[in-house]
This record gives sequence, structure tokens and C-alpha cells, in this order.
Amino acid sequence: MWQKTRDELHSKGLEIVTIALDVDPDAARAWLEPVNPNHPSLIDGALVVDEMLGVINVPNSIWIDENGMIVRPAEPAWPDRDAPPDWQKLADDPSIPAQLKETLQLAKGIRTQSKEYMTALRDWVEKGAKSQYALPPRDVIERSGKRGKPEAEAAAQFELGNYLWQSGKRELAPPHWREAHRLQPDNWTYKRNAWALADPFQGPTAQYDSCWVNDVRKIGAENYYPALDLRPGSAK
Repeated sequence: MWQKTRDELHSKGLEIVTIALDVDPDAARAWLEPVNPNHPSLIDGALVVDEMLGVINVPNSIWIDENGMIVRPAEPAWPDRDAPPDWQKLADDPSIPAQLKETLQLAKGIRTQSKEYMTALRDWVEKGAKSQYALPPRDVIERSGKRGKPEAEAAAQFELGNYLWQSGKRELAPPHWREAHRLQPDNWTYKRNAWALADPFQGPTAQYDSCWVNDVRKIGAENYYPALDLRPGSAK
């Protein structure tokens, strides 16, 4: 998805590193290997970037400058597309399973802001620290997601569930993942990983109190991603 952006901007100094957040690494490889990305592509099976960098949904991006400083914290990110994604066509296919169709139809209402995001990214690549979109440290901290006690406990619960899952004690993992969902209900990567392991379409199961469709309907598909905050930094 990001290869075209990398091709455009790599010669100007931008490197893109993509990280798949997937408890099941083989599921991520099934998407990565056929594409053969032209940039570093990693798999985070422990969801460390959630815990350390505040990622709670995908696609998200974090901007890191040439000095290793974060100049924009985790936020929704979309590259340019030449055409709508294939899944949008699939959403209208009457032959697909009902649960998948319901999920894809709802996903059509998700708000994305690729034009705004790519305008900001190109500006940063061209201007570096002088870009209005490169934030000083205090703004990075202010705009970062909450990292209080509930979020810390949610990370611990998810990690414990992940350990049990990877250790072969899979029946013991869902209670810890349910607790992670309760503690940090806006963390979609925690939810989607657990739901997908229980049902490939992330539909309702006996293991969890909700599912992707139900939770997205509660907040409205247009609110699935928060609006990009592209205000200039306070020191600009």
C-alpha cells in the first residue's frame, strides 16, 4: 500500500517502515510476501508499538526525523490510491458470506483523509524541521494518546493473553483479551486481533462480548478514525 509513496519520496530522504500488528505472524506474511515490499516490512506479534508508541488502530503512522526524534505521534495515515481498494467492489458481491458483506458495507462509511495526510507528509519531506506539520516535543506529548493506568493494565492483559496463546494454552487467552478490551475500549488493534482469531470475519462469537460490526455501529463508521489534527505546532 505504501510502495508508491516510498517510490516518490525516498530520493528526497524519506524511508518508510511498515509494521503489521498481528498475533498470528503467518496471517501477516500471507499479505506481505506476494507484494514483496520495496521498504522494510516488519511483523509485531506482541503489539509492542501499541504499548510503547500509542498505536490503537491501523493504518497509523509515526513520523521520526533524521535525529531519531518523534515529530508527529501515532495518528491515522493513508497513502494516495489510483483507484478504490478491491474490497469496496467485493462489498457489493451478492455471493460473499453475509457476515463479511455486512462488515464491508459498514466499512464503506469509514472516513479517510489521504489527501490531507499526503499534503502534510510531502511538506515535511520538503521542509524538514521548518514544516508546519513537524511538531516540537511538547506538542508531540500533548497530542499523543492517553497512557495512564488503564492503558498500562490493558497492555499487560493483552501481553499475558498473547503469552498464553503462543504457549499453546489458547483457551486461557480470551479472558485476558476481554479485560484488555474493557480497560482500553478504543484500542482496535487489541480487539481486532482477538476477534479475528475467534472468527475470520471478526463477527460475533461466544468468546467475546462484542464484534467489529457492533462496536463500529456504536460509535458510527465515520468516527472509526479520529480526524487528523493538522494544526501548526505551538513553536511554529
